[in-house]
Amino acid sequence: MSPSRFVRLTAALAVVAVSLIGVPNAVGIASADDPSPTAPDASAIVSEKRVTPFRVDLTVSSSSMGWDVKVTVLSPTGDAPRPTIYMLDGAGAGEDVSDWITKGGAEEFFAGRNVNAVFPAGGAASFYTNWLKEDPKIGRPHWETFLTRELPPVIDGRFHGNGSNGVAGLSMGGQSAFTLSSRNPGLYRAIGSLSGCPVITGAKNEAFVKATAAMYGGNAEKMWGPAGGRYWRSHDPQFRLDALRGTTIYMESAQGKPGEADRHGDPDSEMPPSIVFGIASGVEIGADSCTREFAVKLTKAKVPFTLDLRRVGTHRWDYWKLGLGRMWKVLEPAL
Repeated sequence: MSPSRFVRLTAALAVVAVSLIGVPNAVGIASADDPSPTAPDASAIVSEKRVTPFRVDLTVSSSSMGWDVKVTVLSPTGDAPRPTIYMLDGAGAGEDVSDWITKGGAEEFFAGRNVNAVFPAGGAASFYTNWLKEDPKIGRPHWETFLTRELPPVIDGRFHGNGSNGVAGLSMGGQSAFTLSSRNPGLYRAIGSLSGCPVITGAKNEAFVKATAAMYGGNAEKMWGPAGGRYWRSHDPQFRLDALRGTTIYMESAQGKPGEADRHGDPDSEMPPSIVFGIASGVEIGADSCTREFAVKLTKAKVPFTLDLRRVGTHRWDYWKLGLGRMWKVLEPAL
């Protein structure tokens, strides 16, 4: 991670930690019709680089996005049909290669598994959604269109996908996994979230979204309009719980207690380990609260899910790498 990227990340995480812990929640009612912008759903592989026998780095053109997207695919050899899992980064997403590859140990984890694991890059602070308006820093990406309509046919055609899909992510990507699934019923058979905050309506959750977008100078109201408004609520999965029925769901979060990893700080930071821990702990406590909030809503709606609440763990890759195995054990049988 570059020094400038780390500064943006830690600054935003500090804001998120305060906002998630210190502000009471107030949930609104479901949205009206969704004014989501439409776009042609066409993509094509522009180039591909074979990195290993099991890894291909693609450049994929997107008509809806208006630019080329970097996508890493981990896939077994042979032409037997296999399911596909789409893996989403957190707010500090890598620009050219997904953080799941560079930090999350995904390349080693998925080796030998009968699944296409797909990792889009470049989604930093975007929430993997269709932005309502042009933002000077973020632009106007149409991630939802790209991920749900454009990319799957490309992946299935090139890597023998059988049409059985899952989506999972960490932090911001965990929230996005639920939004994408709830807005596209039937597309995904399994959803996974590590330290995510699925609920985006209510003062503390809206503050989290705003701080995350602001990490890269973005304005969340360019993304979903006024906080709590119609377009914003249309992306909140708590208002679309029926769309999640029949989908295998896994959620994991921790209470922010220090583990072995927290005693060593962060090699990319010049800050003392105690400061790094304080930020990572505060954000994870907020994610844990939000995960529990969503679990209550799923329970009341009688939507089955698997919840792994862990005492030890903060908001950092050391714990998400371990969580990947626990999450996959639940998601794999559904694919």
